[in-house]
Amino acid sequence: MKKIIFTEKAPAPIGPYNQAVLSGNTLYASGQIAINPASGELVTDNINDETKQVMENIAAILEAADMTFENVVKATIFIMDMNNFGAINTIYGSYFNEKTAPARETVQVACLPKNVNVEISIIAVQ
Repeated sequence: MKKIIFTEKAPAPIGPYNQAVLSGNTLYASGQIAINPASGELVTDNINDETKQVMENIAAILEAADMTFENVVKATIFIMDMNNFGAINTIYGSYFNEKTAPARETVQVACLPKNVNVEISIIAVQ
């Protein structure tokens, strides 16, 4: 059985997908970019603010599924420029306990939706 997870505290999907799907006790969250859900505007002033908005969007989805970052078992980070890795990693890391942080990969890509600099997706388990 699958349950669609939606919250107005995260950006609405901009295509034929959902913010997240809960299947059994596993949450599969779609990649989040730095759209402020209140204004609908992109937050791309700097990589720190952009990454923080992405992580806050993920936090809202986790909350809607009655989970926290402690439930995240896997993360995928897509970035436009590997030179931003350090800044992205610092903000990303501040949301996790280093001893229980999830598995992760980070890949540089040629282009992301709306030409953002970072997109992050997660898998979490209750």
